[in-house]
Amino acid sequence: MQQYQRKKRRLNADINVVPYIDVMLVLLIIFMATAPLVVQGVKVDLPQAQAKALSAESKPPIIASVKADGSYYLTVGDSPEEALTQQELATLVAAHLLLEPDSPVMVKGDRAVPYDYILQLMVTLQEAGATSVGLMTDPIKE
Repeated sequence: MQQYQRKKRRLNADINVVPYIDVMLVLLIIFMATAPLVVQGVKVDLPQAQAKALSAESKPPIIASVKADGSYYLTVGDSPEEALTQQELATLVAAHLLLEPDSPVMVKGDRAVPYDYILQLMVTLQEAGATSVGLMTDPIKE
């Protein structure tokens, strides 16, 4: 008589990931379809307000200015104003921030300057090492 040998079957303890991949692909498609519908910004009507002046105890600010013709200027303390390129301005601001890292950095833009010039100046200041940049305003005339 022949003996039948039983083959021992090993249990398969692997996780079947195919359903998870299917779910992830469906979610990816849903997010790709709805992403353009998400509003990128909110339209707001900004109020006019009195801005607080810098305290007398604070260090003299680094003032980066943009004139109506798009030329850049840098004023640190009592330094004379002369037109600079963006690269020169970034180098000077970086050097000053290395010496005095707590100096406030301010942007002073002419009312007629396109927003693009102000934005480029702020990016240049950020790349130069300014962690926070303030915007200068004129007080409200009553």
